[in-house]
Amino acid sequence: MKLKFIPVFFFALFAFKTGLAQDSAAVKKPAIVAGKLKPYNQVITAKAVTKTGMFKVHQVDDKYYFEIPDNLLSREFLFTTRLSKVATGSPLYGGELMNGMIVSIEKAPNDKLFVRAVTSVAVCDSSNAISRAVRNSTIDPIIMVLDVKARGTDNKSSIVDFTDFYLKENLISGFSAEAKKIMKTGSPAADRSFILSMDAYPQNIEIKTMKTYSMGGGTPKEGESPVGANVGVTFEISNAVSVLPNTPMQIQAYDPRVGFFSDSYNVFADAQQKVEEKKFIVRNRLEVKPEDLARYKAGELVEPKEPLVYYVDPATPKQWRKYIIAGINDWNEAFKAAGFKNAIVGKEWPENDPTMSLEDARYRVVRYFPSTTPFSYGPKLNDPRTGEILQSYIGWSHSQVKSLHDWYMIQAGAVDPEGRTMKFNDELMGALIRADISRTVGFTLGLKENLGSSSTIPIEKLRDKNWLATHPFNHSIMDYNHYNYVAQPSDLVTRKGLIPQIGEYDKWAIKWAYTYTGVNDFEADKKIRLKWITDNVKPGSKLIFIGDQGGHPSDPINPTAQWEDLSNDNVKASEYGVKNLKIAMANLLKWTKGAEFDSYFNTSDLYYTLCDQFSFLVRHVYSNVGGVRENIANVGQGDIYTPVPKATQRAAVAFLNKEVFNTPTWLYDPNVLNKWSKPAKKENYQKMQDQALFELLLENRLLRMHTATMRFGKDKTYTVDELLTDLNKGLFAELQTRQSVDSYKRYMQKQAVGYMLKTAQLGDKLPDGKTDDLTTTDVPVVFRSHLRNLLVQIKAATPSYTDPVMVAHLKYMSQKIDSYLNPKN
Repeated sequence: MKLKFIPVFFFALFAFKTGLAQDSAAVKKPAIVAGKLKPYNQVITAKAVTKTGMFKVHQVDDKYYFEIPDNLLSREFLFTTRLSKVATGSPLYGGELMNGMIVSIEKAPNDKLFVRAVTSVAVCDSSNAISRAVRNSTIDPIIMVLDVKARGTDNKSSIVDFTDFYLKENLISGFSAEAKKIMKTGSPAADRSFILSMDAYPQNIEIKTMKTYSMGGGTPKEGESPVGANVGVTFEISNAVSVLPNTPMQIQAYDPRVGFFSDSYNVFADAQQKVEEKKFIVRNRLEVKPEDLARYKAGELVEPKEPLVYYVDPATPKQWRKYIIAGINDWNEAFKAAGFKNAIVGKEWPENDPTMSLEDARYRVVRYFPSTTPFSYGPKLNDPRTGEILQSYIGWSHSQVKSLHDWYMIQAGAVDPEGRTMKFNDELMGALIRADISRTVGFTLGLKENLGSSSTIPIEKLRDKNWLATHPFNHSIMDYNHYNYVAQPSDLVTRKGLIPQIGEYDKWAIKWAYTYTGVNDFEADKKIRLKWITDNVKPGSKLIFIGDQGGHPSDPINPTAQWEDLSNDNVKASEYGVKNLKIAMANLLKWTKGAEFDSYFNTSDLYYTLCDQFSFLVRHVYSNVGGVRENIANVGQGDIYTPVPKATQRAAVAFLNKEVFNTPTWLYDPNVLNKWSKPAKKENYQKMQDQALFELLLENRLLRMHTATMRFGKDKTYTVDELLTDLNKGLFAELQTRQSVDSYKRYMQKQAVGYMLKTAQLGDKLPDGKTDDLTTTDVPVVFRSHLRNLLVQIKAATPSYTDPVMVAHLKYMSQKIDSYLNPKN
């Protein structure tokens, strides 16, 4: 049995399920005994301060009561917990979601109320015999029992004391287990925790508390303040209660070819031969006004019944607010494709309006966090019955400005002269913020990252200033790209062609999800939208969606679905990207010059950003080796899985030989490094070289190559033998010309021998469960053969060298190989 919990934090974006045993204190059930109801006026006395909204809340001295109408019992409620104010040094910030849970409250015997956690939804028509079994197998667990103190004056409501509910720790109003782990908090201290206020709004109840928690993180680390660990830490917390819509939004079928988050429930029926999973997308409720329906159906743009309004946190620096609003409003172009105008509205927060509160969960707010860590994210809470997004906000970090600045300088500074200074003008910085906010808004609309969209753009278009003047450099802003790093200085591309914009895929996805078809039946509506996909989404189309494929981010199996990659030729794109990085590196001291006494902090920061970009470009390339492309299709539309063409894989290895395994001297310019970096450890670029070689010769990649060769044949695949042959031509080319190599290249050669020996040895022993089983494949055999050939090359070349270090290096490698191939020697 599993609960419907709501996720917290930016990395979890839709409703998820987790086990019951989160908080033993919360699930402890008091014995149910006969209640003793008091008269209403003895509980809600004349001293009560009453507020009326979704239902009445009362404050009587230091007690707080909910007056829950009977017509809301057995309805489903969303309880959420957010930070309002935090202590200095908190890893999370005011406005961030800490917990969320969907529960129902129902009458129980003896003047009690049961609080049940809403379990995974299962549906069955009552006319089916199996419906009885479904009912018996899906009872929602009781996680709390509440005492009814009195009945309402009209005997149609229950008065419940919620004081301890919000002051003491429990599953519903406290921090989630995940939040506790991040915050390192224990339990709240009763003598230092207080309810500050309760407010009632038409759609929700808001409770503000101040709690002091013990610290569960143990002894403070060196440099950390011991205060929190010894006396605890205090937070101001905002809790919200809202009832799920009485009229659920119509669910809309999920399809993996359009990138939306999804939810699901199981449907049971007598006639089934397997249980049906009804999977539907997560989206906002956007409806046509009844009086506009005829105009809408005629193709006229209409305003929605309730637009999606986003407010800008008043704590946001004033110079950026208009750009944030513009980034929100940019989505109106996409909503036009769904038949709506003014569907989404960005506004400044009305600071002098006492009827509005930032803590009111009804409002979508772009929250500004004074964090030293750069981030922007858009979490949301959805109705598990329909996928309707009930609450959402955008978290935006102050340090995100610096992150956007640094990436633009490194990726686009070679093309844009105004991107070559440590402080961009407001127009440029505002354009970067606008694009970043616009992408994040997309998540709150239900969209997922479309990592494959960039693969539909011909690479030559990214250097075509005329094409970029009228087209974004990607068909989706939901693809995770910062900026156009392919364009070269000589291309004269304007800034518009360098910064992401909402593209054709985004408009198509919004049209597909938010258009009202006029059909209220799930299956009929599904058929209409399925036909739209069949008619419009073709292989290679600019409307394709390829999401995160899972697996390790350093080893994407599908090279068309990667973060930060560009174009339909990511090998060539990386070549252009390296050219721009060389320009940035040559000018790094000049571009990063700041205050007179900045001690090269700017230079070191930007150097590491440059190295990160170089490592991305390298990953974009090596992922093609052994790569498998995936194209989601219907039956009869062709193969879903195809290998990356042999020519592309061979070009990838040629790039690595040239730009990575040969020493990238441009990247370790002593004139730059000597200003801030001590030569006391392995250089950063050496780590990148080693990582690229390690990933290229990783067991699972070699196994994929072997399997692909077996399935598709040698003519259509790049074989392990061809990989090692081409790699040898780059890593050990100097053996043929009898040239000496520098210490960096010697390092790479020794690493290559080590990795080859390790792989060859995998064929000599049974797998240990930690690595892929290569014992029955040709991979170890091929590696052993290449090691034998390499040994011959090294021994033949050694007499031609006189440099003692070079001779010792060659003898070292030959002895390593010989000891494996000929252990008796």
